[in-house]
Amino acid sequence: AHIFSLKDSQDALLFGEEDDNIGQTKSKLRCKHPLASFFHLFFRASAIVVYLLCDILSGRFIACMVTIILLLSCDFWTVKNVSGRLLVGLRWWNQVDENGNSHWVFESKKTQSVNATSSAESRIFWLGLIVCPIFWLIFVFSTIFSFKLKWLAVVMMGLVLQWANLYGYVRCKVGGKSNLGNMAKNYLSAQVFKQAMTKTEEP
Repeated sequence: AHIFSLKDSQDALLFGEEDDNIGQTKSKLRCKHPLASFFHLFFRASAIVVYLLCDILSGRFIACMVTIILLLSCDFWTVKNVSGRLLVGLRWWNQVDENGNSHWVFESKKTQSVNATSSAESRIFWLGLIVCPIFWLIFVFSTIFSFKLKWLAVVMMGLVLQWANLYGYVRCKVGGKSNLGNMAKNYLSAQVFKQAMTKTEEP
């Protein structure tokens, strides 16, 4: 049985959302955790680069495959356990209780701790989290259509690991009150309203 639980999942920044408090703008534009921001992008970008340049850098399939799997594993652990907690105040994990039931827990920082996050780091986090899985999805189709089936297991691993983190962190943010469709609809509606208000205010 799978049980989902949620803790304070309404507060962390999503897709570059910012507080309206002008006094906190400068603080939120700084990268407070540059090392975490760097490694959030480094492992996942490196795995993509190695995959794309594998035939050029080395003709040895096994060496390239092991390198990509190591990078993907490091990326999964880093994003799940470090960068999500530091950059946007979110984390998720799975635990098994005494009865053998599997619990998926999605957690975010409490309201008073949200000021510790930075909108710049939030943008970096969500950009890397969303864009890179799209590359692996493209690689899956290109591998199938080009009949390079020996790479299929590698690109599928990249897709599964990175989409797992994406799903986990979106669930942390959205929580039980909304689904992905509603989140996308609300975000697009907010952007359209913002654009309309901007045009109205123009002389």
